[in-house]
Amino acid sequence: MSYAVGDALPSFAIPSVSPEAMKDWAVFLADPNPIHLDVEVVKAKGLGDKVINQGPINVAYMMNMLMAAFPGATIEAMDSRFLDNVYAGDKVIASGSIVAIDGARIDCEFSLDAEGRGTVNSGTATIRLAY
Repeated sequence: MSYAVGDALPSFAIPSVSPEAMKDWAVFLADPNPIHLDVEVVKAKGLGDKVINQGPINVAYMMNMLMAAFPGATIEAMDSRFLDNVYAGDKVIASGSIVAIDGARIDCEFSLDAEGRGTVNSGTATIRLAY
């Protein structure tokens, strides 16, 4: 497969972020924070009216997009910045583009966007292609 600077990466969409998945992830991550589990806590904190997705899940969405775009490759480095929350029921789309190529290393910029609200996470990654 050939890649070029400026190429858009295929997007990775989650049609509706699942509050049930948040409960499972709370166990996997050992993260009992009630903002992921109890909408009344979210309301009491003034953070909205839906439970809030765990940050590592949002990062995983972007990692899934990168790995699908570069089959067999390795994420060598990744940095992301949380800009807003992702809520239960949100449709989110991870997308990105290639910004540099150096042999088997490809640098990308990416974002996670929540439909109707814009970018909720953004970052960069270096992908090492498997040859």
